[in-house]
Amino acid sequence: MSTTINIKNLPIGYQSVISNGKHAIIGDEPVPSKGTDLGFSPVELVLAGIAMCKVATIRNVARRKGWEIGEVDAKLSQDVRRSQDGSLNTTVSTAYKIEGDLTQEQYDHLTYEADHCYVTRMIKGQWNLEDSKVLAPALDR
Repeated sequence: MSTTINIKNLPIGYQSVISNGKHAIIGDEPVPSKGTDLGFSPVELVLAGIAMCKVATIRNVARRKGWEIGEVDAKLSQDVRRSQDGSLNTTVSTAYKIEGDLTQEQYDHLTYEADHCYVTRMIKGQWNLEDSKVLAPALDR
């Protein structure tokens, strides 16, 4: 699956308009990092992507199984530590709350599926981050 995100960085703090061509959100950095704290930080956006995939997976699996559930909440946190070689080691912790009359087996199945959602599998997989290229200048109209 191919996805394209466009970023327009504004000259205020580190504010960026993040768009997929249909929807837009604001990204920024917190005030201690010289941002204006008017949007999600890059780390928050990564965690939000993981969280969204996990709760959507819970909802999808419950619907396919015919299990009635209400709201699905997740809380994610991350802890980053520097290894001796200078690389970063990140641990993401997740806690869920799923409303509904579920057995422990059903709850365990939903959380297992969520922990193996597409975005989590993508992040755990192989990444090839290519060097950046220069965007062609916009044509005057």
